[in-house]
Amino acid sequence: MKIKNYFTEIFGISLCLFLLGFSEVIYGQDPEYKTDLNIRYYSSNANKDNYVRERCVLDVYYPKHADNFSTVVWFHGGSLKKGNKSFPKGLKDKNICIVAVNYRLHPKVNSPAYIQDAAAAVAWVFNNISEYGGDTSRIFISGHSAGGYLTSMIGLDKKWLNYHNVDANRIAGLIPLSGQTITHSTIREERGVLVKTPIIDEFAPLFHIREDSPPLLLITGDSELDIVGRYEENLYLYRLMLGVGHKEVKIYELDGYGHNIKEPAYKLILNEVKRITEKK
Repeated sequence: MKIKNYFTEIFGISLCLFLLGFSEVIYGQDPEYKTDLNIRYYSSNANKDNYVRERCVLDVYYPKHADNFSTVVWFHGGSLKKGNKSFPKGLKDKNICIVAVNYRLHPKVNSPAYIQDAAAAVAWVFNNISEYGGDTSRIFISGHSAGGYLTSMIGLDKKWLNYHNVDANRIAGLIPLSGQTITHSTIREERGVLVKTPIIDEFAPLFHIREDSPPLLLITGDSELDIVGRYEENLYLYRLMLGVGHKEVKIYELDGYGHNIKEPAYKLILNEVKRITEKK
């Protein structure tokens, strides 16, 4: 009996492992991921600057055995003054690639260096992600707070990516989390403008509304708990995009959450990636 039970248990375990592996094949899940760290996204000439060499790098986390996968380029927050690249845990192990980007920070640089860096990093992804197995028609841009601001700026104002011969309309989707849509507070600070004084100029995503931009999913915290005015300025961008005839713009206000909405927002990011890629 003991021997029989032993073989029965072994057979049962083997069968379970086989079925689990089979289900992974069915649902396209890849249990193996690879990480490449600190890749410089500027040319060799730009990399002669020590601060560029230090900050203008990105990390790539991708499924090793998948083809034509989607990629989410992720910009960290920190008011354009602090922060470091990392892979959001809620986006890992989902059979997508994550590209986590560092960019230069105030006060060592001023605007538009932050936006230039973001555009250069995204251009690198368009030019290189296919070598990892990624599909260049499935590149999404996202980020939190300052990262959300950078997401909207390079996606709505086409000149930043045009500089790298990349059409911003190739972006599969823009998903900024609690990003400013007026001119960023740090850029206002650089000009000696009071932080509470709103400005809408060329450094405001609101300045660049257009009907033909990539799909735009705006996500903020609760209007009473997020940074003052953050939901309202995103709502204004949403309304204006509708007003110019944009067909794929949505906004979510996450009730009960303050500015740090990353964890609940990750599912919305994944849902948006799935929604758009299933249409392709």
